[in-house]
Amino acid sequence: MAERWAFLFPGQGSQTVGMGKEYYDRYAIARQLFQEANDVLGFDIATLCFEGPAETLQLTAYTQPALLIHSVITAHLLQDRGREPVILAGHSLGEYSALVIAGVLRFADAVYLVHKRGQFMQEAVPVGVGAMAAIMGLSREVVEEICQAQSQGEEIVDPANYNCPGQVVISGHAGAVKAAMEAAAARGARTKLLPVSAPFHSRLMQPVGERLAAELDRVALSDFRYPVVSNVEAEVIPDLSRVKPLLIQQVSLPVRWEESMHRILAEGIDGVVEVGPGRVLAGLMKRIDRKTPVIPLEQLLDFPRA
Repeated sequence: MAERWAFLFPGQGSQTVGMGKEYYDRYAIARQLFQEANDVLGFDIATLCFEGPAETLQLTAYTQPALLIHSVITAHLLQDRGREPVILAGHSLGEYSALVIAGVLRFADAVYLVHKRGQFMQEAVPVGVGAMAAIMGLSREVVEEICQAQSQGEEIVDPANYNCPGQVVISGHAGAVKAAMEAAAARGARTKLLPVSAPFHSRLMQPVGERLAAELDRVALSDFRYPVVSNVEAEVIPDLSRVKPLLIQQVSLPVRWEESMHRILAEGIDGVVEVGPGRVLAGLMKRIDRKTPVIPLEQLLDFPRA
């Protein structure tokens, strides 16, 4: 069994109806944190997570707190079993979960912030105006070149997630994203339009950062218990003074996940565990570094395998 773990926290796309129900039924910490979140949000997010409807859970203002709650509960259950991380990272929204477990953000503050973050993201660009797509099979340099070429007019498209070798997600105006997909396909790429409600991590999200800054001003931070690698810089956040600026920048700059994972691997870890629903980050790690063990969450929690 690995001794030096990295905890990785998923972002949007990992949500499913029913998430957290087993925790809620079995553990007091889960009931406590769901109730605290309900009180912060002013609505019953526990029932939404457990029963749906899926269409509502997929709306970003609900998805973001739902995933954060699930990830934080999971991390606490791991810690209760003596599973302590040596370093943390979270994909986009997941960075907030990492900051909670690192002791930097209070859980209640993080729930409030990501709910607002989701609202601001959706309001920044009307539904249908923006889009995101995965480009598979091209280098990051070629994808950047394509995005630059398709951003010459009034519409823009940007690299949004550098996920792993051969996979870059792009984001921006729907027309520019479509044109970039066609240009990428002409160069041999596979492309996939993503089912998202806003063009995350593009320049179109810059108004979100401005609104988020005002909410972050209301939040107090505490010292790091564990190092956290940021999406924006793919480096350990050096001190508390950088936390809020990085979270503001994060909404409109790309997630440098592949580089972040190499930074984590430099710590000499024995393995990674995806702390939350889904297996997206586990799959990415296998494509970034096949030698690094991805530890099944159920194994660490001693849950029966499904």
